[in-house]
Amino acid sequence: MSAARLKSKSSRQRGFTLIEILVAVAIAAIMFAIGYAGINQALNDREGLEAAQNRLTAVQRTMRVLSQDLAQVVARPARDLAGNGDLQPAIQSGRTGDYLLVFSRGGWSNPAGAQRAAQQRVRYTLVNGEFMREHWLSLDPALNAVPRRRLLLEGVRAVEFRYLDPTNRSWRNDWPASTTVGAVTPANADLALRTRPAAIEVTLDLEDWGRIMRVFEVAS
Repeated sequence: MSAARLKSKSSRQRGFTLIEILVAVAIAAIMFAIGYAGINQALNDREGLEAAQNRLTAVQRTMRVLSQDLAQVVARPARDLAGNGDLQPAIQSGRTGDYLLVFSRGGWSNPAGAQRAAQQRVRYTLVNGEFMREHWLSLDPALNAVPRRRLLLEGVRAVEFRYLDPTNRSWRNDWPASTTVGAVTPANADLALRTRPAAIEVTLDLEDWGRIMRVFEVAS
């Protein structure tokens, strides 16, 4: 009986075999790999979601800035930046590589009460895929004045502006439209400089989203 009890006690105190330890380690490694893959996928999904949200916010902000600017275009010509005394139209189309659109706008907020006008001269440009808004501190900028620049959107392939002629209700790719006032003569030259379109269509061609188009009404 004493020998049987000793054998039973020795059997209960026996440790794990090498095979059992290897099986346990293998199961733990598999569970760890599955958990790590799940966590890594969740982190990637979160980063992708944040990137998409940031992109959406940037596009919405750009459209909001365009809406605020184009809704307050004023019929105010500005002096030529070259300093030769000529006047630029209140709103004038440009071209890629130089500028896309330049215009005068009102309603320039002045919460600090600075000594400046409530109107400003604004210009939109597209350089190396960056869509930017520029403005001068003076509506009639001094010669060689440097505008303040704000980056609105990156990853932009092209930006197109079209203008609704208020006379014949047709869309144009350039502005001012000579058809609005007829042939430009000394008698109507001032009117040609001050004429504004009824609406402006903006199309953004983005590298990731493709083409986005909005139409903004210009206040009469």
